[in-house]
Amino acid sequence: MRNIPLHWQIVAAILLAVAAGIFGGADASIGSLPFTAVYAFLGTMFLNALKMLIVPLVVSSIISGMAGVGGDKLEKLGGKTLLFYASSSLIAILIGLAVVNVIAPGSGDNQALAATISSSDPALSDTLAKVEGRGTGDIVEVFVRMVPTNIVAAAANGEMLGLIFFSLLFGFFLARSKSDHAATLMHFWQGVMDIMTEITMWVMKFAPIGVFGLVAKTVAITGFVAFKPMLLFFITALLALLIHAFVALPLVLRFIGGVSPKKHYAAMTPALLTAFSTASSSATLPLTLKSIQEESGVSKQVSGFVLPLGATVNMDGTALYECVAAMFIAQVYGLELGFVQQFTIVMIALLTSIGVAGIPAASLVAISVILGAIGLPLEGIGLLLVTDRILDMIRTAVNVFSDSCAAVVIARSEGEETLIAISKG
Repeated sequence: MRNIPLHWQIVAAILLAVAAGIFGGADASIGSLPFTAVYAFLGTMFLNALKMLIVPLVVSSIISGMAGVGGDKLEKLGGKTLLFYASSSLIAILIGLAVVNVIAPGSGDNQALAATISSSDPALSDTLAKVEGRGTGDIVEVFVRMVPTNIVAAAANGEMLGLIFFSLLFGFFLARSKSDHAATLMHFWQGVMDIMTEITMWVMKFAPIGVFGLVAKTVAITGFVAFKPMLLFFITALLALLIHAFVALPLVLRFIGGVSPKKHYAAMTPALLTAFSTASSSATLPLTLKSIQEESGVSKQVSGFVLPLGATVNMDGTALYECVAAMFIAQVYGLELGFVQQFTIVMIALLTSIGVAGIPAASLVAISVILGAIGLPLEGIGLLLVTDRILDMIRTAVNVFSDSCAAVVIARSEGEETLIAISKG
C-alpha cells in the first residue's frame, strides 16, 4: 500500500464503500452490531482527526502568511483574493442559472412533485425548524460573527470567521511590529504550522479507512431508489457543477494563471476526494494546504492567506446549488420568474454563500432566504432532502477546487513560478 499514491487509495476506498453500502444496506449487521454503526465509527474518527487540526492550522497559517507577506504587499494580496472569490462565485451562479433555465427540471410533469411534499414528514419538520425565521438579516450577522467577544470561545465553538478575523489582525500587526520579540513570534507560528503539516500527513495515512466509512454509511442509509423522482434535478445540479469545475475554472487557470489545469487536477486529487467524502471544506483544509504547497508549488505565504479564508467565505459550489435549487422549486410550483426575480436569486445566492456559511444546514438556510425573497413556501425545501447529501459532497469538492485555483492564480500574479506553470513544460 505504501507504493500506491494516496489518491488511488482513496478512489479504491470509495468504490469499496459504494459496493458495501449497496449490498450491505442499512439493515445489515454482524449479530446485534449494524454495519452502519461500524461505518459511522470509522468515518467519525477520521473526520474528528481532521477537525482537530483546523483551529491551530488556520491560526498558524494565516498569521505566518500575513507576517511573511509584509505590509506593503498585503493590501494588494487581500484585494486580489476578494476579487477572485467574488468573481468565481458569480460565474458559478450564472452557470447554474443558465443550466436550470435550459433544462427546466421542475417544469411539465415534474410539477406533480409539489403534491408529494408532506409537512408531517419528520425530516422535513426538522429542516423547517432549522430554517424557520431566517431571513436576509442572517447575511448581516456575518459581520457580527466576524468579531468574537472571546477568541478562545470562538476557537472552541468552531466559529471560523471570528478566528480568521483575529488571525488576520494578529498577523497584520506582527508584520509591522518593531518589538524585539516579533521575530520570536514569527518563528513560533511558523513552527506551529510546520508541526501541524506533519500531523496532517500522518492523519492522511488513515484517509482510505475514514473515507470508506463516510461513503459507505451515506450509500447504505440513502440508497439510490429514492433518487428517481428527483433524477432530473440531480442531473441539472450535477451538470452545472461539472461545467464550473471542468470548464470555467480550468479556463481561468490556463488563461489567467498561466498554469496547466491537468497538472493542477493531479496535484489536488487527494484533497478533492477527501472533500467529496467529508462534505466539509474546513475539514479538508489541512490536506488542501499540503497539496497546494507541495504539489502545485504555491508559497506558504500566499496559500496560508488565501486558502483558510476561502474555506470559510468562498463557496462556488454552494452558491451555484442555491441558485439551481431555488429555480427548481419555483418551477415545481409553477412560478414564472422574470429578470428581476432571477437577478434577486443571483444576488442573494452570492451573499448567502458567504454570510450564512456558519449556520447549521447552511445551504438549506440560504435557500430558505431566497424562497422568502421571491414568495415561495419553505415546504419546497422538502424536495431537496433526498438528493442533498450526495450533492453536498459534490459541491464541497467544487468549493475546495475553487479555493485552490484562487491560490494558484494569485500566486502567479505575484510572480511565483509554481510547479504547474505551463512554462515548466
